Amino acid sequence: MVKIALDPTPFHPDHDLLDLPDLVARAGFEHLQLAPHPDVAPFFRHPTADDALVAAFAKRASDAGVGIASILPVQRISWPEEPQRQAAVKNFRRILQIAVDLGVQVVNTEFSGRPERAEDSEAAFHRSMEELLPVLEREGLRLNVDPHPDDFVEDGLEAWRVVRGLNSPHVGVVYVASHTFHYGDRATTLLPAVGDRLGAVYAADTFDHRRSHGLRYISNPPGNSARIHQHLRIGAGDVDWSELFDTLRINGFLDREDAVLVSNVFAEDETALETSRYQLEKLRELTAR
Repeated sequence: MVKIALDPTPFHPDHDLLDLPDLVARAGFEHLQLAPHPDVAPFFRHPTADDALVAAFAKRASDAGVGIASILPVQRISWPEEPQRQAAVKNFRRILQIAVDLGVQVVNTEFSGRPERAEDSEAAFHRSMEELLPVLEREGLRLNVDPHPDDFVEDGLEAWRVVRGLNSPHVGVVYVASHTFHYGDRATTLLPAVGDRLGAVYAADTFDHRRSHGLRYISNPPGNSARIHQHLRIGAGDVDWSELFDTLRINGFLDREDAVLVSNVFAEDETALETSRYQLEKLRELTAR
């Protein structure tokens, strides 16, 4: 059955890296996703963990009875400028080694390009994957990519086309529920097209920014390119959870041992433990229907 994991980002500011597995266990989860953390793999920087810290984290997770279902690095692997892209690939190689050392087979990430330079960013992504695919294949890893808002590709179907074009079973798609309305709100048609290349789903709610003829949120100056979304607890926004999970059930995602379902609420740090327990209860209800 799909692994239900907690993204412990809300605990990062106030807790040491090695305390995270115990917190995840206290929230009731059996798995965690190792998100960007200043002591492991910070956003856009070279990983900061040495082998000793990686081993210590693995032991703490084992002692807590928590499996590491996936690791989430965010590096500029689609950056249109070559120095940043090359640095991102170097950083990513080290992250993949950390994944191997942790016994993690699923790596989730973002394209991390620029929408105003979409063509250059897509070309950069393919250059990076030419370097990283041999590592994924050699180590038996699965890389899943999210078309994050404000990336060179944001629409879910276009993102799937980019991933499919790599022609590799080692690269799949992350579907982030809180990005639903930037994807094009097309779960019932997109996810069947992706099929078993859907490797991970993130569960957090959001409001539909397109409502009220585009005036649900007002950002000044008018016409700027800001992207707006939230990572709220399930039920606090506009995502159709019944529709999403009915689609995941039909696709067989919920029955796959290699699939990961991640709770990643970021808007309620002050109630992180309570919110995490709430998320787990809701995810168990949705997967059991």
